[in-house]
Amino acid sequence: MSYQVLARKYRPSTFSEVVGQQHILTALENSIQHNKLHQAYMFSGTRGVGKTTIARVFAKCLNCQKGDMPQVDPCNECTACLEIKAGRHIEFLEVDAASRTGVDDMRELLESVQYKPANARYKIYLIDEVHMLSKSSFNALLKTLEEPPPHVMFLMATTEVEKVPKTVLSRCLQLNLKIIPENQIQDHTKSLLDLESIKYDEESLGLIANSAQGSIRDGLTLLDQAIAHGNGVLESDQVKALLGTIDQSYIIELVNHVAALDGDGAYIALNKITELNVEYEQVLKIIISVFHKISLHQQLQDSEDSGIQQLADSIDPQIVQLHYEIALNALSKFHVHPHPKQALELCILRMLAFQPISEGVAPKIEKKNSKSVVKQPIASKNNVTEAVEITKPESKSEEISIIEEPQENLVAKESSIPSELDMHSWNSIFNSLNLSMFVSQVFSEFEFVSFADNTLTLKKSDELINPTEGLKTEFLEAISTQLGHKISLIIESGEVLASPAAVEVERAQDQLNQDKDALLENAAVKDILDSFDGKIIDDSIKKVSP
Repeated sequence: MSYQVLARKYRPSTFSEVVGQQHILTALENSIQHNKLHQAYMFSGTRGVGKTTIARVFAKCLNCQKGDMPQVDPCNECTACLEIKAGRHIEFLEVDAASRTGVDDMRELLESVQYKPANARYKIYLIDEVHMLSKSSFNALLKTLEEPPPHVMFLMATTEVEKVPKTVLSRCLQLNLKIIPENQIQDHTKSLLDLESIKYDEESLGLIANSAQGSIRDGLTLLDQAIAHGNGVLESDQVKALLGTIDQSYIIELVNHVAALDGDGAYIALNKITELNVEYEQVLKIIISVFHKISLHQQLQDSEDSGIQQLADSIDPQIVQLHYEIALNALSKFHVHPHPKQALELCILRMLAFQPISEGVAPKIEKKNSKSVVKQPIASKNNVTEAVEITKPESKSEEISIIEEPQENLVAKESSIPSELDMHSWNSIFNSLNLSMFVSQVFSEFEFVSFADNTLTLKKSDELINPTEGLKTEFLEAISTQLGHKISLIIESGEVLASPAAVEVERAQDQLNQDKDALLENAAVKDILDSFDGKIIDDSIKKVSP
């Protein structure tokens, strides 16, 4: 195979070629210059940030034959440097801990520790993915790490340093590698494309750098895919199609309609997006990104995008934060929703539903356990003065509740529902209510508190704004009809743990766990997992129609 992928073709051979991680490189260079080398080094960080690469370059520095001492810049010409690069140096042993986890493998590895190197300064052991070692393997390694011979050097790399025993970590010099900034990934890919004489545009490089998520290797892998997809040319439209992303303008149009409470316009804009055949989860991530940019511009005025600037000027910062939290909450529950498109639609519906109380409309305010009631005028935002009941509480901790009067003309019916309900029975009743999608979505986030004296008390999260008057009226009509008599509604604010929506998510998660357990009990599945050292991905478990 003549073609070599970019990540391997342009793998750094010296510290100066490494992208980012300057804090790690400086520490290693100083230790070499002053001949203050540690017995064991632990390189930790996420995938593709340079752990193994830096360890290999460091190994070449230690055994470079250019001088009598270790070199800060390996020559890459001597026998030691060339053989380490090729992976065949007799005194440089690289081990994949993921495939050699047993204690016997570790004991076999450590048998050669006592022997001095024949043609090198150090006998170097590079253990990749060291967290995959078994407990017994770590125990076998521990004594050697504590008192290694002076000619032995251990270099270890891991993506999950928290799984490494603390007894091992305490005997290593820990070097934590950071994720690579997008601008550095973009600059690096640009330089490689120039060397390869490949045409590109800046937007394509930005998309790839963003999708790399701080991993330089992932960025180069995506770059290879984009080159192949574009037949040797990088164009933004083709890169977007490859990555499953869409133009931000579509999202800005959608957010504009949401901010204007234009449900019809939001639905049309959402349909335009779904017609592009992009992943719904990716769309939700872009929505979150747009709200993040809006919030930043409102504080820093640093965005050059006219669409972001317009939204930042037209949307209240509190509404931006609310919609951001709604989208973020929807993303966290996305994997348990049976229909991704519906999950995206419900997220938009929730943004439309949770809005501030209309100006000029003052609800009746009442406080619990009050001793006296005083009529006092208050002024709304449009300078209209309205009468509100303000009560004097007995203690500072008493909460303000919004009371809604039910419709007078509701038709009562006989019901077997008791006068006192609990949370379990309320969730069952709520699911049986004849509510529209908007109303059901809004009040599913409210937790049952109590029901007594024909008064239903619900609790909402502090970050959620009270639903509109129309939504509350429809809800009151439905619940009053269900219970057979007119009721009052009190809405409190506080921490919500067991709302109907939360209960449904927990039920879905329990079902997912049951399905996963059933798969793990399947003999054929167990054989496949054991043979290929695999695992079950939760998102892949789907119900199959008979």
